[in-house]
Amino acid sequence: MMMSRCSFSSNELQIFKSLDGIQHLVGARHFKAWFLDQFGVLHDGKQPYPGAIATLEKLATSGAKMVVISNSSRRASTTMEKMKSLGFDPSLFVGAITSGELTYQYLQRRDDSWFAALGRSCIHMTWSERGAISLEGLGLQVVEDVEEAEFILAHGTEALGLPSGGVLPMKIDELENILKQCAGKSIPMVVANPDYVTVEARALRVMPGTLATKYEKLGGEVKWMGKPDKIIYESAMAMTGIDAIDCIAVGDSLHHDIKGANASGIESAFITCGIHATELGLGSFEEVANASSVQVLASKYDAYPSYVLPAFKW
Repeated sequence: MMMSRCSFSSNELQIFKSLDGIQHLVGARHFKAWFLDQFGVLHDGKQPYPGAIATLEKLATSGAKMVVISNSSRRASTTMEKMKSLGFDPSLFVGAITSGELTYQYLQRRDDSWFAALGRSCIHMTWSERGAISLEGLGLQVVEDVEEAEFILAHGTEALGLPSGGVLPMKIDELENILKQCAGKSIPMVVANPDYVTVEARALRVMPGTLATKYEKLGGEVKWMGKPDKIIYESAMAMTGIDAIDCIAVGDSLHHDIKGANASGIESAFITCGIHATELGLGSFEEVANASSVQVLASKYDAYPSYVLPAFKW
């Protein structure tokens, strides 16, 4: 185990521990709740990472309560079905909390003042190849004309939802042109997946957070429904009934997973084989990142992990 130091902008020192497996955490620091990102930690969207399933099973025997927390735009039930199809045992988890689930619940209940003020007509940015997102039960009217829209709902980056329920495949630049029109009308955006990119079969795919960032730069108002916002961590703590001091979040995104954990007062473990692998100069799975490279990257994103591991392995 190695300890490294990285600097806060305020010149304070942040210490992280470099580990080769999570068994060191289970033995030295008994966290009662583990909040686990899925893409880039447990699997790459197509298959589990080597050792991930066995690691979960061993972690479960320690009595830890495990929750999948994901910026996926899918509902929680869909996420658990996906995990099961990849070979993971859903019974090992207390449950799943996704950005898509939170978005659905807030749009349905509208007991939050911000959501209560939203209209019902929306421009819907969604998926096509990856499977469109259903809006059934939300009482929304999908429109194509920006002039008719009261807000933007961003679930995906591949298509524009149609009033018929179908989708019209679009490229990113086409969706961004629609955003420019929306910004001119000053309508808000709800982003149901704040990720910029995600790992998919070892490649990186552009996610809705990229569109949301573009919209903010255009002057648009964005409601971020997931990491790094505290909303998803607070929901996970409520689901487990465990206080922040006894929780740890595990993720591969410094800006989303680690920064969100920092904001929520939760310790965190940064997995380096995910979306930052190229930035860290890593060429193969489980290759150990250079500590100084991690320091530089942590300072760049202003996100400071408690622990750093090459992969989610025992």
